[in-house]
Amino acid sequence: MFFGGFTVGCSDGLRPHGTEYADAARSVWSGPMMVRAVSGADGGTVMVLGRCGASEAELGTVAGGQLPEDVTWRWPGTYTVVEHRAEGVVLHTDPAGAMPLYTAEFGGGWAWSSSARVLATLTGAALSAERLAVSVFASYVPAAGARSFFTGVRLLPPGSRVWLPSDGGTPRCTTVWRPDPVPGDPARRFRVVLQAAVEYRTVLDPEVSCDLSGGLDSSTLALLAAAARPAEGHLNGVTVHPDDDTSGADLHYARLAAARDPRIAHHLLSLGTEQLPYTDITAVPATDEPAPSTLARARLENQLDWMKSEFGTRTHMTGDGGDSVLFVPPAHLADLLRHRRWARAVSEATGWARLRHTAVLPLLNNARRLAGVSRADAFADLAHTVEGAGHPAGEDRGDVTWVPQLPMPPWITEKARSLLAGGLRRAAAEADPLPGLDLGPRVLVDEIRELARTAAADAQLADQQGVELHNPFLDAHVVDAVLRTELRSRPPLYAYKPVLRRAMCRVLPPQLAARTTKGSFNTAHYTGMRANLLALTDLTEGHLAGLGIIEPGLLRTHLAQGAAGVPMPLAAIEQFLTTEAWLHSLHRAPALVWTREENAHV
Repeated sequence: MFFGGFTVGCSDGLRPHGTEYADAARSVWSGPMMVRAVSGADGGTVMVLGRCGASEAELGTVAGGQLPEDVTWRWPGTYTVVEHRAEGVVLHTDPAGAMPLYTAEFGGGWAWSSSARVLATLTGAALSAERLAVSVFASYVPAAGARSFFTGVRLLPPGSRVWLPSDGGTPRCTTVWRPDPVPGDPARRFRVVLQAAVEYRTVLDPEVSCDLSGGLDSSTLALLAAAARPAEGHLNGVTVHPDDDTSGADLHYARLAAARDPRIAHHLLSLGTEQLPYTDITAVPATDEPAPSTLARARLENQLDWMKSEFGTRTHMTGDGGDSVLFVPPAHLADLLRHRRWARAVSEATGWARLRHTAVLPLLNNARRLAGVSRADAFADLAHTVEGAGHPAGEDRGDVTWVPQLPMPPWITEKARSLLAGGLRRAAAEADPLPGLDLGPRVLVDEIRELARTAAADAQLADQQGVELHNPFLDAHVVDAVLRTELRSRPPLYAYKPVLRRAMCRVLPPQLAARTTKGSFNTAHYTGMRANLLALTDLTEGHLAGLGIIEPGLLRTHLAQGAAGVPMPLAAIEQFLTTEAWLHSLHRAPALVWTREENAHV
């Protein structure tokens, strides 16, 4: 559920239908979620919105003076902190971006909310064609997508302190989070914060359930949750599998994890043809932006409904975010060269090349080149690539880049190229809020924030099914702990999650901890695309075609080829389908109603 508010004097008693005022001053409204308010040192009110693991005593202590900079990543959970004063509002944003905040000008002041769509209905904001083009063709460039899908609705920078003046003046934004390296054992630090994140969820809801996919991430969460829960009862762990496969690798490892702790009740949920990917994707509920689970909508809704029916799930944990938070990007090679770690650079490049079945020297040459390229230059370079329909100077830089340089599909229009290039140049022109960071951590910050923000859209899907979705790997204090690892302690580029495996060596079964691959639903993916090809083809004449962003005829050809299994990049096709389905959901959803309270003194 969403929340939000206004600066003093501009709300005119407005709040969205179905919400309640969260404070006596009627300055903040919220749905049925956790809101905690304490008196601030200057006579204002400090409010924590979301799920925060701080005790009442801890909140009272920090609110008694100037709020510390780490107030949004000091404790487990996903939350934001708001200071409400007569002269304005201070918003402290989550560094990971898992709880995005938006603002819009309204009534001579500012409105703010955790929902961009809510603010768009308030201000009558139109959809941004540029942002839609970025969503379809450059979802792999997080900085280009770091804005809302609605004109005039601004996404606030994560990890910042944002001052919204009551007189409608220009907001002031100060970056307060920066993951500079700190000494210490990264595995131990990671274990402490992840365990705290999971334990907080078991306190929040002792009946919390958990994915148990057989991978390292979900298995870790399930085992930590089982150990943390009350002595009575058990943790419900859920493994989803194709209905014709009960002996695959994922199920084998999931059973190993479940057998590790008798407090885990292991449940198997088979997927039938009704839950194939791409099934009825336009039935997805409306969210703030296209949700990553859109193409798997039928599967997700079926799982949530089944868990509610079988064991009354209200809160559910997933391992989403683990892959990104624990990832070592190839840009790490450039850091090794910049810091003159020659031998280690050669060793890690060799290991990575062996893993990818490629040559070592091109990797090192690309890393050397990347070490001299700024983030802004990389975005400007990519804008040139988009307009020129080819890589700069014909070079293939592989994975050792700020952002991947993927080919544009033949069904992109010239209008879309122009919009996309404009978005990339806009990103290039914006000052980097984290200058001077090593390239590896800086790339990860962008990727994690993109993932965390889009995961919030998945959480909105689950919320409409009556389940609160939690992703502990994306808690700000977990992300902070991982990204502060010193260069000398960062894991090798070619190793598979060594920090997690070392941190959880006494938690995970040895055979599972040694796993270096993940299962795949590729067969179901192609089966679903073929089964739903007619409905998917109809979408090529939809909203994006009307905006002139895609060439329907060429896209139909590529869709048919993809469904037939012709080798080709499918990322852009999947992004098109996800974005088009989202646009259908917006046009289908009932209008959000704002109510006015005549006696509101705000």
